[in-house]
Amino acid sequence: MSRLGKLSVAVPTAVKVAVDQGKVKLEGPKGKLSVDIPNGIGVSVESGKLQVTRSSDEAEQKAKHGLVRTLIFNSVKGVAEGFERKLEIKGVGFRAVVKGTTLNLTVGYSHQVDFPLPATVTAKVEGNTIVVLQCPDKGLLGDTASKIRAVRPPEPYQGKGIRYMNEVIKRKAGKSAASGAK
Repeated sequence: MSRLGKLSVAVPTAVKVAVDQGKVKLEGPKGKLSVDIPNGIGVSVESGKLQVTRSSDEAEQKAKHGLVRTLIFNSVKGVAEGFERKLEIKGVGFRAVVKGTTLNLTVGYSHQVDFPLPATVTAKVEGNTIVVLQCPDKGLLGDTASKIRAVRPPEPYQGKGIRYMNEVIKRKAGKSAASGAK
């Protein structure tokens, strides 16, 4: 059996779970999510725990077994606690402002970049340069964070740009002047 797939997923009391025709529907204090279940994979609820099973030992079924269990685990954690991702903006005059469901970025271009946030993603800005994203869906949160980072990725010479919090950027030395002696 898959090492991850055979582990059961504990469901907190604040989370409601329903298994319907190829879907696991989860509802909690942070929102609602659903996970699609592929053919050959079964999900059962037993005394506050979700158990994922597979119908055969084919390689494809083994891979899906662990994947579905992880997706369900992340969804349970997301609707119960939520996920958070922080981005840091480095550069002189670089800043971010949240206006409604839009993130306005001033990152060295001749214009402001307006980034519309997905419906379940919320953003707040700390000190003009740290953007905190929160969402119950871990995949959507990571995708949104990577799209915001792509607006102005960090460059290796001066380190300016948008980076994940605690991301290490390899710095390069710039051009150096020739010695001038011949």
